Amino acid sequence: MRRKVLKLSIAVAVAAAFGTTTLWAQEPIVIKFSHVVAIDTPKGKGAEFFKKRAEELTAGKVKVDVYPNSSLYKDKEEMESLQLGAVQMLAPSLAKFGPLGVKEFEVFDLPYLFDNYGELHKVTQGPIGKQLLDKLDAKGIKGLAYWDNGFKVMSSNKPIRTAADYKGQKMRIQSSKVLEAQMRSLGVLPQVMAFSEVYQALQTGVVDGTENPPSNLYTQKMHEVQKYVSVSDHGYLGYAVITNKKFWDGLPADIRGKLEQAMKEATVYANKIAKEENDQALEAVKKSGKSQVVVPTAQEKAALKKALVKTHDEVGGRVGKDLIQSIYKETGFDPGKL
Repeated sequence: MRRKVLKLSIAVAVAAAFGTTTLWAQEPIVIKFSHVVAIDTPKGKGAEFFKKRAEELTAGKVKVDVYPNSSLYKDKEEMESLQLGAVQMLAPSLAKFGPLGVKEFEVFDLPYLFDNYGELHKVTQGPIGKQLLDKLDAKGIKGLAYWDNGFKVMSSNKPIRTAADYKGQKMRIQSSKVLEAQMRSLGVLPQVMAFSEVYQALQTGVVDGTENPPSNLYTQKMHEVQKYVSVSDHGYLGYAVITNKKFWDGLPADIRGKLEQAMKEATVYANKIAKEENDQALEAVKKSGKSQVVVPTAQEKAALKKALVKTHDEVGGRVGKDLIQSIYKETGFDPGKL
């Protein structure tokens, strides 16, 4: 029944979006931009910046309605809703494209694939990143940009300083075979769960901990129900800003050009503030006194890295060994030197 209602609402939305040229002239084009995190995160601020610039550059011909914090759709619902046309724009984490059938995006889930933003941007802002976005066309999706969140920390109600400390813990992950392999390499029991459900699961002990960039950890108040936070910087969390391809291709060329400009500016802004926001969030977690923030020693981090990087070979057949090697070449990473 719910699916029928959804399809009916989609039909109305599509009829409005693909109406006559007279309708384009009379009414603003409405873009529903849905995401699952708080407004005061890098993604949340990036979405608000895009809204502002899109409406300014189009002189009000486009209206962007932003729906943060899973207020419109949850993790599991939003991708289908985009494909069906009920929502026009999303910024899902890159892990979301594996379940969609574009497994190559799970390469970004590989632990310790990038050591810094410079290495990362060689990929996301270069030909490899574009080739990956182009793979979404076949799914009825147009990839517009990559937005950073940042490098992840681990959190738990049990000590997590060394690689051995993780063994036997239940850790929430996004739906990703790569993240499953990552956690299992530490002896962790991975638990796939929607982002909106994580706080309660941590609070009630359904899971022991999770991984997140500090901005997500802090804005969702997860640190208030976690005793330990380890600054492992073990993996990257980023987003692809995407739109319904039919909707995008159907826009008047001048409007589409202005929206591309707005997205370009929003991407520069979102990526610029990502590290700053995460640094500030980590400091706020420390000052809260709710969690003990642990910084692994160089030796402890090297041991963790060695344990996790073996995941690269384990999932090579899934994400593409050639893709992994092309990223190694781009960044200069040599796992054999660990």
